[in-house]
Amino acid sequence: MKHRWAALGVVLALSALMPHTVVAQSVGDSTISQSLKAPPFVLGQNYPNPFSPETRIPFTVGDPANCTDHGKTYRVTMKIFNLLAQLVAVPVLKSGDEPRDGERVENLNLTCKPYTAYWDGKDSTGKRAVGSGVYLYKLEVDGKAVVKKMIHSNATK
Repeated sequence: MKHRWAALGVVLALSALMPHTVVAQSVGDSTISQSLKAPPFVLGQNYPNPFSPETRIPFTVGDPANCTDHGKTYRVTMKIFNLLAQLVAVPVLKSGDEPRDGERVENLNLTCKPYTAYWDGKDSTGKRAVGSGVYLYKLEVDGKAVVKKMIHSNATK
């Protein structure tokens, strides 16, 4: 029974975070379908997945193919949660050429381009490795968010 309540909580939390992509409106004899403006980012799947002990999470801020205003910045935050929606950690930037490498991805002003976040599999204190299981990672850019899941495995070979 405890697992059912946890699963219900996850479904409700995810459904509240999922953006609506299509709106239909009836006008006279025709129906007009319009897409809401796409969010200004792309969140990739973490790799490796499942992972142990660390993982990388690719994400792109803005649309690099159409970046015309190179001075524009986006407010970016990424957080990792357990299935009870409790904050577990905030990953750090790991882009190689970025002077902000190692900086927590929390309220950062980033320009339009691809980035990689890194998580070492430890809790927010950085002292204790998290347990095996399913975790959710949420990317928020200028107030719009998307969530994906990842699997952590402490199994040793």
